[in-house]
Amino acid sequence: MNFIKKIIDRVKPTFSEGGKLAKLHSLFDAVETFLVVPNETTKNGVHIHDAIDSKRTMFTVIIALIPAMLFGMWNVGYQHFIAIGQEVGFFAEFAFGFLAVLPILLVSYIVGLGIEIVAAQIRKEEVAEGYFVTGFLIPMIVPIDTPLWMVAVATAFAVIFAKEVFGGTGYNIFNVALITRAFLFFAYPTAMSGDAVWVRTRDAFWWGAGEAVDGFSGATPLGQIGVAETSTPAFHDIMGNPIGFWDAFIGWIPGSVGETSTLAILLGAIVLIVTGVASWKIMLSVFGGGAFMALIFNLWGPDTAIAHLPWYEHLVLGGFAFGAVFMATDPVTAARTETGKWIYGFLIGVMAVIIRVLNPGYPEGMMLAILLMNVFGCLIDWFVVQANIKKRLKRVNSK
Repeated sequence: MNFIKKIIDRVKPTFSEGGKLAKLHSLFDAVETFLVVPNETTKNGVHIHDAIDSKRTMFTVIIALIPAMLFGMWNVGYQHFIAIGQEVGFFAEFAFGFLAVLPILLVSYIVGLGIEIVAAQIRKEEVAEGYFVTGFLIPMIVPIDTPLWMVAVATAFAVIFAKEVFGGTGYNIFNVALITRAFLFFAYPTAMSGDAVWVRTRDAFWWGAGEAVDGFSGATPLGQIGVAETSTPAFHDIMGNPIGFWDAFIGWIPGSVGETSTLAILLGAIVLIVTGVASWKIMLSVFGGGAFMALIFNLWGPDTAIAHLPWYEHLVLGGFAFGAVFMATDPVTAARTETGKWIYGFLIGVMAVIIRVLNPGYPEGMMLAILLMNVFGCLIDWFVVQANIKKRLKRVNSK
């Protein structure tokens, strides 16, 4: 890698202040930071220095996301060929899914990073590494058939109004990737719901050409159960076969690219926990809160199919597991005190199930639950800190 460093050092004066391309300094800085490890450290404002920096943290998260991304790509192809009634091999299915996801991934990075670079140049700051994860998350949480221009508009809105107006990475209140999905859901609801958006039935990838297949239902299990006319929870795959718990756990179901396989998500969770990048307390409490609320509805809920859905199936359907592992644990928008993490995660799980059960028009729930608790994350920490202060004062006064 030394030859790359030498090339960067040779052209760096051109992009530095006073150089011919100084206006592109932020772009150059982003490329330099991506290719080589910066040789600068924080000089003030911290008490402890270690080997971890934001770049390593973000790339660890991306590594943790890879199992869910790879499985999701294969599942896109798998669902596609089932829908058109064609039998092909594993590699053909994966290739189809890869080519379907790649344009969304490219749009996400080009638009989002482009805006971040412009914003950094205006503020004369470095480009933070936070968007490396956000850009990877966006293709994993939107429907595979979302038009690319919608992805571009939603990404631009999220980066500008949910991040840059607050000051950039580290200052945003809301999870940027989830704001992208929320914008799509409320601005273009037909592209985010129904039984045709979760399974790509077209043969073309880049420009959306080709005829969609008629006569199939690609609705997600939660979408099916949300409109069920009976009180008995049941859902089926594209071929009409019943979907069981293990089918949903492995991920052989329609859904967003990254959200279908709970198994792949848990592999990513292990990476995040072992490396200390994400809080296991938040993850565990989200699952605990969801299970608790699901049991409450099982006992005393309305006479609907979604209310009678077993608690363990709530945890493997939709974006529950993905949200618990990769969204709720966002270190910028989540609670930071140790006690606050338990409260924050538990309330996310509770709210996700409440929204699923009581809002038939939106059976998912996880996205709104996390965004809602993003608002209260700092408030939860404040109450925890105040409670600790009062406890210590009481201890001192009692002596």
